Amino acid sequence: MLEDQTTAASSPTAWPAAYPQGYAVVDVETTGLARDDRIISAAVYRLDARGEVEDHWYTLVNPERDPGPVWIHGLTSDTLEGAPLFQDIAEEFSARLDGRVLVAHNAVFDWQMIAREYARAGRVAPVSQRLCTIVLSKELGLPLPNHKLETLAAHFGVVQRRAHHALDDARVLAEAFRPSLRAAAARSVRLPLHECRPLTKWTDRAVPRQPSGYGSYRPTSWRPARKRPACPYPNPGRYVDGRPLKQGMRIAFSGDTSTERDLLEDRAIEAGLHVATSISRLTSLLVTNDPDSGTSKVVKARQFGTPVVDEAAFGQLLRDVEPASEG
Repeated sequence: MLEDQTTAASSPTAWPAAYPQGYAVVDVETTGLARDDRIISAAVYRLDARGEVEDHWYTLVNPERDPGPVWIHGLTSDTLEGAPLFQDIAEEFSARLDGRVLVAHNAVFDWQMIAREYARAGRVAPVSQRLCTIVLSKELGLPLPNHKLETLAAHFGVVQRRAHHALDDARVLAEAFRPSLRAAAARSVRLPLHECRPLTKWTDRAVPRQPSGYGSYRPTSWRPARKRPACPYPNPGRYVDGRPLKQGMRIAFSGDTSTERDLLEDRAIEAGLHVATSISRLTSLLVTNDPDSGTSKVVKARQFGTPVVDEAAFGQLLRDVEPASEG
């Protein structure tokens, strides 16, 4: 199930001294996007300080449950039945991540999935910082029509062979990250590094067992022990329909979401938005899938005239958040 390959590396000359000394470009395929979903395959490309490939590694992972959208990742229950459990590959995975910045496309998602698997195994992932290539491409001002991996790859002439295969997606990202990193270094751009806080509190919860051939699967939930960082940008005011979000806008959430709340909030924070826990006259936007509900946030949004969008629309808006005004 495991694959390892080492290649020779070369390096350009000038380089910002503050840049990290190594990177782990990661891709995971999962049974879904929710809190209780599991990793079914993982790949890591280790890169040196200047983005050159040192080696790569890939493994299948038995999720002990239904594999989810097989039509996307192609991994069936039969394929995964003989694969190692996450706790069996956790040590090797750790060796690949240790001392490196985790790099991923939409890094919040990959980090959350990895952190939960480590929590299940009673361990902590050896990752202190992550870098999202979506955020980096925005920092560089790359002329991309959208922020899909295939679009970033095409911009740098990288050919994708097997989309939604962890090893090929990690390879594609590593090859696209290298020129991005060099462009950032050439312009002395400060890399958008974010702290990775481990999920430390883990409690079982009684929910219906998911249909699968793995009868022992029981969903669990985790609560991160962390405090949200302060938004560094001033509030530019309310969201206007038809226009992009702008860094510094105050975003509140109400009700259930198909994507877990922590993940949505982290995406908003990484985009430069201020996640608010309540509604006030300063709130720029309320995100809710049930605008007709009687929750206190929805009621206050009506009173204050706060704009409201659903989760899907908010996801689209997050793809192109306007930078904060200078000065």
